[in-house]
Parts: sequence; structure tokens; C-alpha cells
Amino acid sequence: MDTDELEPIKKKRVLKDLDAFSIEALGEYIEELETEIARTRGKIAFKEKAREGAESFFKK
Repeated sequence: MDTDELEPIKKKRVLKDLDAFSIEALGEYIEELETEIARTRGKIAFKEKAREGAESFFKK
């Protein structure tokens, strides 16, 4: 089995045309991005803790 098959397919991100946004819409967009960043950081912390637990288990 090729380990590349296990990796998720990465889609090229299309950048939004920020010129089309109003100031209020840009503020809302920033809030959405900050929420997604916080969610992603939480997932990273969860995975790091799980990895630490697995590493400590297998070191014994």
C-alpha cells in the first residue's frame, strides 16, 4: 500500500476577491477565519495530546 493514498487530496485554495467586500463584510470574514483558526488549533492540540499519550505508552 502506498502511504500517499492515505493523505487527503489537497485542493488549491481559491482566494476571494476582497475588493468586492464592504468593510462590514470584511470584518465578518475575519471573524469567520478566526473561528476556523481557533477550531484548527484545537484539533492540533487534541492530536498532539493523543500522540504524546501513544508515545508514552510505547516507551514503556
